Amino acid sequence: MSRISTHILDLARGGPATGVAVQLEFEDTAGNWRTLHSMRTDHDGRCAHLLKNSELSPGVYRLRFEIAAYFAQQNLESLYPLVEVTFRVRGGEANFHIPLLLSPAGYTTYRGT
Repeated sequence: MSRISTHILDLARGGPATGVAVQLEFEDTAGNWRTLHSMRTDHDGRCAHLLKNSELSPGVYRLRFEIAAYFAQQNLESLYPLVEVTFRVRGGEANFHIPLLLSPAGYTTYRGT
């Protein structure tokens, strides 16, 4: 079983970022983005099953994190209202966990396990 998941940690608060809107998109052969799934992070800052298939299709995917609303709920303004993480899936690859470490003034990401 293949899957794409994410986890957002708010480094300024030292805990999970709950309620963040996340979209998983796929780039088609014409260069257009198609939304595959949308959801919000749970109480632990996770979207465990953005895509759950028997096999991931090779290609370019993008995670879009709507972080302006998350920080606005805390009466903070984020430098980045939106974070987009684009990544490539090659044939035979199965699981992608893309964490986002977040603060009002910056972010970082990596391929997790």
